[in-house]
Amino acid sequence: MANITGSATTEIDAPLDAVWASVQDVEGWAQWQSTLGEVSLEAQDGEGRVSECKIAIDAKLMKITMYLECAYVPPARMSFERTSGDLSKLEGSWTLDDLGDGRTRATYDLDVDPGGIGFLLNEERMEKLRALLVDARPAELKARVEGG
Repeated sequence: MANITGSATTEIDAPLDAVWASVQDVEGWAQWQSTLGEVSLEAQDGEGRVSECKIAIDAKLMKITMYLECAYVPPARMSFERTSGDLSKLEGSWTLDDLGDGRTRATYDLDVDPGGIGFLLNEERMEKLRALLVDARPAELKARVEGG
């Protein structure tokens, strides 16, 4: 079974620091990411940011639970990677670019290997999940930051 993978980008009418604040607030992700049911803090780094968390994803066909390790390169990149739980692999990142004039480009990348649950995913379901898990994320971040 193929991976669910992709990249999606949007431009946000907000300065880089404002966008970074939402990206690095891992515990707050469930407030604006439609498929996240919950995010639970497991560990923090020296800056007080989430370094490990447990997440629950509503993938429509089933609930997926896993642990993620998070890494930060402020204020331009935040990445996360599955360390245990459902799915064989999940790696993702946010990359932010300052466009000047109080605007920011946000790019979201995701690579998921569904592993043992892959048998449930035909091509149509894979595309629907990609739309939910990849394509929708930048627009959700934009709405969060711009207050829409």
